[in-house]
Amino acid sequence: MPRIDGQRLLRDLRQLAEFGRYKTGVHRPTYSPQDVEARRWLVERLQEAGLMAEIDGIGNIMSTSPAKGPKLLIGSHLESQPHAGWLDGAMGVIYGLEVARAFREDPTCRDLGIEVAVFADEEGHFGSFLGSRSFIGELSEDDIAKAANRTTGQSLPEALAEAGYAGRPRYVLEAGRHVGFIEAHIEQGDTLESSGKRIGVVTSIVGIWTYAITFEGQQNHAGTTRMAARKDAGVALTELCHAVAQRFPEVAGLRSVWTTGRIRLEPGAASIIPGQAEMIFQFRDADPERLRAMELELEALVAQSDAAGPCTASLRPLSRSIPNVMAEPVQAALDQAAERHAPGSAMRMPSGAGHDAQYLARRLPAGMVFVPSIGGISHHWTENTADADLVLGCQVLATAGEALLRRPESGHAEA
Repeated sequence: MPRIDGQRLLRDLRQLAEFGRYKTGVHRPTYSPQDVEARRWLVERLQEAGLMAEIDGIGNIMSTSPAKGPKLLIGSHLESQPHAGWLDGAMGVIYGLEVARAFREDPTCRDLGIEVAVFADEEGHFGSFLGSRSFIGELSEDDIAKAANRTTGQSLPEALAEAGYAGRPRYVLEAGRHVGFIEAHIEQGDTLESSGKRIGVVTSIVGIWTYAITFEGQQNHAGTTRMAARKDAGVALTELCHAVAQRFPEVAGLRSVWTTGRIRLEPGAASIIPGQAEMIFQFRDADPERLRAMELELEALVAQSDAAGPCTASLRPLSRSIPNVMAEPVQAALDQAAERHAPGSAMRMPSGAGHDAQYLARRLPAGMVFVPSIGGISHHWTENTADADLVLGCQVLATAGEALLRRPESGHAEA
């Protein structure tokens, strides 16, 4: 059985956190100098682990193992949310590196291939899961040409050129090369911690549907315009938020969630009635039928707002990711590995966040393993996980990986 080196794992995780360090977290936006430097550092570590590794034309890092036969692919992402945590994405990447090293160092596992992938822009600075979509062949050159940074407006082609990736070929998944894909991640919630568990075996990943809702009113003087004569786009927006809060619980499922994550008022001055308002609204669920029911309810609420006036209201879809179920053989291997290393420590659970694994699952048997997030905090620089849980999660992944590679259908003999 491959044995990971816990101290080496923790050392690499902390070294990676130095690229873009912010307080106890990191600020490492996609294709930023810190992100580019981190990718270069990881390529060197992968090469030291005996893998061939390169960065492709979208910024993905792909590594290849010299081992014969089907391989297991492990990976996640390197970039971060703004001023966020040091483990989100990064943990899954370093797990892959450490598992590859553990297999290489174990004489009984050297013939089993571990390959590590890093998918660009999972955090959506320029788009939705650009790297994993590119890897499965669902990102066109036209998609790249149209994409731009959602904060700065920089075009994706410009960012790729600045990073030094423009003109490079983009790697695409080779059919039949891998027995599956596993992504390790912090939970980003408190289910494990509140349940007293240390390992989460992911059953499914939610679909995330995001919309822009725009209200058009009449910009006017806040002191001289009679209340009855106002067309206040800000009021129309808040009334819709209230209507959503009232209606969505009636159509949502047990694990459905929804968020108004951004509100913009124009021109945004204290003495001016907003003439335009926009809200970015998002909901999540693992059931496609539930997602559609929530969309229909949202469409109806926006239509009602538009009909009632005095402001017009319109709805524009921004993105829709498809929920995916994780492969049962991968779940079973993770369950068994967790029971071996920490009996009674694991639980099966859905993922309320989106991950690259939901796109890889369209082409490969895919799975995810979670470790606890202290206090359930993520997407914030205070994000953290206990060292012992970080080490346990990696060992569980290594043991599950060996089991998957030794299944009869993989073509590898039992050790």
